[in-house]
Order: sequence, then C-alpha cells, then structure tokens
Amino acid sequence: MATVWLINGLACKVLNLVPRHEQIVASILGDENSRLFTVLIGLSEIIMAIWILTKFKSKLNAIVQIITVATMNTLEFIFVPELLLWGRFNIIFAFIFISLVYYNEFILNKKLNQQSTQ
Repeated sequence: MATVWLINGLACKVLNLVPRHEQIVASILGDENSRLFTVLIGLSEIIMAIWILTKFKSKLNAIVQIITVATMNTLEFIFVPELLLWGRFNIIFAFIFISLVYYNEFILNKKLNQQSTQ
C-alpha cells in the first residue's frame, strides 16, 4: 500500500511525471494554483506512505486511506472521468484498493494478532 501512495505522490504529482494528475486538480480546483495544490496533494501522499510504514495507529491510517481514496475517486468520477486512466471504470480499481486496505487492516491483521497472543 505504501508503494502505491509513494509512487502516486512523488512520481506522479511532485515530480509531475504524469501531467494528467495536475490536469485533474486544475479541473476540480481551478487552474490558478493547480501546480501548488498538486504538489501539496503529492506531499500528503508521501506522508501517507511513511505513516503506513511506521504502523503508527494503523487502524486510523486504514480509515484515512479508505476515506481519502473514496472521496478522491468519487470527485474524479463525477467531475473529470475523461481524464482518468480507465475513465469511469477507475472506480472499480479504487474499490479494489479500498477492499485491500480494509482486508489487510481489519481482517488479516486481526487474525495475525489473535495467533500471536495464543
């Protein structure tokens, strides 16, 4: 999960290797400060990757990831589907990612914790 956040934050947004990300931000938030907002979003995603790796308050982290991905993808689905890699089908990949985050934190980790306490 951390790799997804790191690549999207650093490569796609901060380093602007995928200009489509800035176009999405510009379409939703306006052109005037789209580069600044894109970099800030990218830095936030890098921080998310670090947070994941630290395992600090992992349940809260999973909830924040789920809300963030759901919100971002809903906004993109509504306002800029033409700029998404797979158009409106992007929502399917967002759902898969959300499901993996949920499964990893609330099902798999619970099982592992139960096994380690036995």
